[in-house]
Amino acid sequence: MHEMSITQGIIDLCLEHAGGRRVRSVDVEIGELSSVVPESIEFCFEACCRDTALEGATLTIVRVPGTGQCHECGRETVLTELYGSCCHCGSSRVAIMTGEELRVREIEVDD
Repeated sequence: MHEMSITQGIIDLCLEHAGGRRVRSVDVEIGELSSVVPESIEFCFEACCRDTALEGATLTIVRVPGTGQCHECGRETVLTELYGSCCHCGSSRVAIMTGEELRVREIEVDD
């Protein structure tokens, strides 16, 4: 389960930026095409936070939909898989625009 190491990376990043203060909440963006399972991140979060400044923090996961730009018809298309095709013309020549994100968007800390 690579989500455990990803979650630990999120915790480490938050601890670094919190400067020793207690973290109340963490907002994370996870793209639909990122191959990261949000439910696994949620499951690992509580265990990874134990005995740290993040213990008891709230985790909010924002899902970012997959979109791409078709090289054939030039239109923006919805992508539900990493190597998806254009929903307008069927071309597989699509450049991914969004959906691969995995980032901490915001942390809230005590004063």
